[in-house]
Amino acid sequence: MTATAGDRDTQLHEAGLDGQNRTALGRLLGTGNVGHAEEGSDGVMRATVRIPEDELIFDPSILVFPHGGEVELTLINDDKNTHCAVLPNNGDPKIIWLVNHSKGIARLNLGGPGTYYYGSTTGNDEGRGLTAALVFGGEVPDSAKIDRPPQPRP
Repeated sequence: MTATAGDRDTQLHEAGLDGQNRTALGRLLGTGNVGHAEEGSDGVMRATVRIPEDELIFDPSILVFPHGGEVELTLINDDKNTHCAVLPNNGDPKIIWLVNHSKGIARLNLGGPGTYYYGSTTGNDEGRGLTAALVFGGEVPDSAKIDRPPQPRP
């Protein structure tokens, strides 16, 4: 049986996939909250992500950005355990170490549209559900376009 948007929450709950330590050890990517970044007057898109106590999830687990560019991501660890965030970035990835009850700020440059995943590689945090996604809309920069005729768009 396929879930519709209206009963998705109910079906996730009945399957034990809407929380920590039920059917799966951790929470599945995409079953958490969705957040939206805010673009400042300086052109930098900003968002805050928390690790709630005893949940092993990034909240929101999906962050939506209107387009690629400069991102300032504030990560807050409300958990009693130490975690980290290995974040995508044009060039080298950025790593933030988050001891219990701490906060870190990462400045990222993600130039193109697409979905970028990140997680905590400490222990088995990723395997237990501490993963998330940054989703960028917008157009591909001219410097990244292939020299070919225009393609049909949905």
